[in-house]
Amino acid sequence: MADVSHKSPSQAETQEQSVLQKHVSFFDRNHDGIVYPWETFKGFRAIGCGIPLSTFAAVFINVGLSQKTRPGKFPSLLFPVEVGNIHKAKHGSDSGVYDTQGRFVPEKFEEIFTKHALTYPNALTSDELKKMLRANRVPKDYAGWLASYSEWKILYVLCKDKNGLLQKETIRAVYDGSLFERMEREHAAARQFSTV
Repeated sequence: MADVSHKSPSQAETQEQSVLQKHVSFFDRNHDGIVYPWETFKGFRAIGCGIPLSTFAAVFINVGLSQKTRPGKFPSLLFPVEVGNIHKAKHGSDSGVYDTQGRFVPEKFEEIFTKHALTYPNALTSDELKKMLRANRVPKDYAGWLASYSEWKILYVLCKDKNGLLQKETIRAVYDGSLFERMEREHAAARQFSTV
C-alpha cells in the first residue's frame, strides 16, 4: 500500500521556493521545512530504492548537510537539514546548474550537453558522465568530488534508460525535484499492481 502520509506542498509553497529548495522538499515528508534522516530514508524508499541505499543516503546526506544549513546553531544529533538554507550546503566540484542562491542556471544546464554529450545530443553515456565529473573537479576539493560522484552515480543507476543513457529531460527533472514525485507515483503504482 502506498504511503499516504506524504502530501505534496501547495502551489503557493512551491512558487516561493528556489529550484534547489524544490529539489530537496520532496524529502521533507511532513512539509515542516526540515528534513530529518528518517524522512530522507522514507523519500528514497518512496522512489524505489532498497533499504541499504536508502540508509546510506539518509546518513550521508543528513550528516553532510545538517550543520551547513543551520549556521550559528548548536549541532544536533538528529541531523536536521533546513530546506530554507539548503543553498548554504551547496558543494564544490559540481555542474554549476544551481547558483549560490539555489536558482537554476539554464546556460550551465545546457553546457552539460554541449560539452559532454558527444554520442547523443540529449543524453549522457556512463563514460561521458565520468568525464563530466572529472572536468568539474576543483583541485583538492575531495568532499565536493565525493558529493558529486555520489549524486550522479545514484541518479545514473536509478534513472538510466534501457540503452544505458541518462536522458536530458531526466536530468532536468532531478534539478527541479519533479523527477522524485514522478518516481514515487510510478513506484507506488508498480507496488499496487504487484499486489493485485
